Amino acid sequence: MDNPNLFVVTGGPGCGKTTVLLELEKLGYSYAPEVARQIIQEQVRSGGRALPWDDRELYTKLMLEQSIESYKRHASSSQVTFADRGIPDTLGYARLIGLEDLSAIQSACSDYRYARRVFFAPAWKEIYATDQERKQDFAEAQRTCDQILEVYQECGYEVVELPRTAPEARAEFILEQISELISEMPCPA
Repeated sequence: MDNPNLFVVTGGPGCGKTTVLLELEKLGYSYAPEVARQIIQEQVRSGGRALPWDDRELYTKLMLEQSIESYKRHASSSQVTFADRGIPDTLGYARLIGLEDLSAIQSACSDYRYARRVFFAPAWKEIYATDQERKQDFAEAQRTCDQILEVYQECGYEVVELPRTAPEARAEFILEQISELISEMPCPA
C-alpha cells in the first residue's frame, strides 16, 4: 500500500517535530499525531505496563499496531497529510532496545509506504527537554535520532534534514521541498 500524499516528519525525541506539524496545521494541512506518545499517556492513565521504561516489547507491539491503524486511517486522503512519525520509527525503536524478532515490523515497513520524501528533525540540544512522556537524556535522544535516520534510509526513503530554525521557517521549508511532488495533488484551501 503506497500513499504519496502522506509525508512523514520524524527524528529523535524532542527535536521539534510536533511543533512544526502544528505550524503546518495552522496553514491548513492535517496531520496524524504521534502514536508512541498516545500509548504512553493511555498506559500511564490506565496503570498499564506497555511503556518504554517497563514492558518495552509490549510497548513496541502496540506502537506497531497503532502506527498501522493510523496509516490506514489516513491512507485514503487525497490531500497532502503529514504524519508525526511513521511505521519505520517502530523498527528504529525495536533495534534500539534489542528486540530479536523484527520480521513483523520489517514487513509492515515494506507493506505500508509513505511519500518517498521524509523530513528528518535532527537532534538539537538547545531545544531538547524532558517531560512526562519523554524521559530519555540527550545522549539517548541522539542515539534514537541516528537509528531512525538509518532505518528510513534502509527502507528506501529520500530523507531531507530540517534546518535548525524557527518552526514557521521549518514548515515553509517542508512545503517548498514537496511543492514539485504535490503539484498534481489537491491541497488545503
